[in-house]
Amino acid sequence: MTTDTDPPAAPAADPGTGVLRPPVAGAIGVLAVAVALGVGDLVAAFAAAPSSPFLAVGNQFIRLTPEALKEFATSTFGVHDKQVLLAGMAVVITAVAVLAGLLSRRTPVPGLTLVVVLGLVGATCAAAAPTFTVGYLVAPAVALVAGAATFAVLHRLARRAERPDPDRRLTDPSAGRRRLLLGLGVALAGAGITGFLGRRFAAAADVAASRADAALPPPTGPPVVPPPAADFAASGTPTWLTPNDQFYRIDTALQVPQVSTADFTLRIHGLVQRELTLNYDQLRGRGLVEAPITMCCVSNDVGGNLISNSVFLGVPLRTLLAEAGVRPGATQIASTSVDGFTTGTPVAACTDGRNAMLALGMNGQPLPVEHGFPVRMVVPGLYGYVSGCKWITDIELTTFEAFQPYWEQRGWAAMGPIKTQSRIDVPQSQAAVTAGRVTVAGTAWAQHRGVARVEVRADAGPWQTAELAADASIDTWRMWRTVLQLAPGDHTLQVRATDATGATQPEALTSTIPDGATGWHTVVVTAF
Repeated sequence: MTTDTDPPAAPAADPGTGVLRPPVAGAIGVLAVAVALGVGDLVAAFAAAPSSPFLAVGNQFIRLTPEALKEFATSTFGVHDKQVLLAGMAVVITAVAVLAGLLSRRTPVPGLTLVVVLGLVGATCAAAAPTFTVGYLVAPAVALVAGAATFAVLHRLARRAERPDPDRRLTDPSAGRRRLLLGLGVALAGAGITGFLGRRFAAAADVAASRADAALPPPTGPPVVPPPAADFAASGTPTWLTPNDQFYRIDTALQVPQVSTADFTLRIHGLVQRELTLNYDQLRGRGLVEAPITMCCVSNDVGGNLISNSVFLGVPLRTLLAEAGVRPGATQIASTSVDGFTTGTPVAACTDGRNAMLALGMNGQPLPVEHGFPVRMVVPGLYGYVSGCKWITDIELTTFEAFQPYWEQRGWAAMGPIKTQSRIDVPQSQAAVTAGRVTVAGTAWAQHRGVARVEVRADAGPWQTAELAADASIDTWRMWRTVLQLAPGDHTLQVRATDATGATQPEALTSTIPDGATGWHTVVVTAF
């Protein structure tokens, strides 16, 4: 019941015309699309996680994005590139949803058309997934119906909320508006609840319990014990071992694959004498080796931080390949992840005696889910894009001519040996330092060759040999430090490393594409 003193409710439409006001129209578009995405997430959690329309569009965007744009995203946002992509998608989808509403102030047809188009885009992207099955179409189809129905119902409620009524004296004028507000509230709640439950159920196809139960046996050899002087962390370098939660992550998975140990299988086939199919327990029951390995992303710019060091525990690849019996002529190991991502690794790098492995553990724990649990490949001396297949499920022995993996199809080199590099960790560029004796410290790496020397200079002066931390392994990074005498003013500091073969990293700056960046890391500081 209303009185003369009640404030007037904001109408949904212009009185006398039935044309929706812009805020209401925009809200209807946004809520309809939000319901579609929420329902899509929820259904996908049970049908097929990669078929979530939102994630399917994101994954297809990653597959089709030009390499220059991918490199810009990686170099600019680093390990946060996926969050930036998802946030950007959310902004674009919201803008399209608002547009759908605004175009439908008089009739729902334009908005319904846009909602249906969005649904078809989601279905098309789901169908383009490398692991596509017919089940991938269920979530987009249900999402499309839910979004269209929500838009139609809300639009009808909004039109009726202020439609001219010849019997208005006999009707409560606020009843229609209350129904509209109720409809908007139900749509908002539905979008939030379905989206939350979808993420919740998808995340707990949860492998947390499986990972907690994945007790790893000790290595067959002596455990890795970091040398006491393996880093100069007190001077500003990273610690020699990177904590698992700080290990860099670069991959193409918008949603981390969830694979339990019970569901894991690995097939080894192709140019082999005996095809092998192994489950998790069969891998875990073999002799496991432990080795410190520094991994590096090929997208790591000069001075970049897409590099980390861990002690990995796993099954030596050379023993598995020997058991399968590699046939003559096999030159490449084509590895496939459960999400369809592929890598190509030289057979020679997995059979030449280095600690190439199928890793089950990382720093004394089962692999973190985002780093490949339950099993991933690790090969020292190669960039991750050719050696670090996470959530691995298939290994095919083949040739470089017969198979092009994901990144090679996009213009990257086939082999991917890590280049000798070094960086200055302290002082950072544009830092202010106290004039006089200034400690300069950093990190160098030349995996599977080892770092023999690091040199530092100021203002293009003579090179000064830096002190090196203890050499733990040729497969890991090595910390360095020195002291420079800096007068008041601006100074340009540079560093270069020489590996154990005698090769010094080149001065010329090159792009990360196609096989990794080169150049001397340079920082500018001001001494006061």
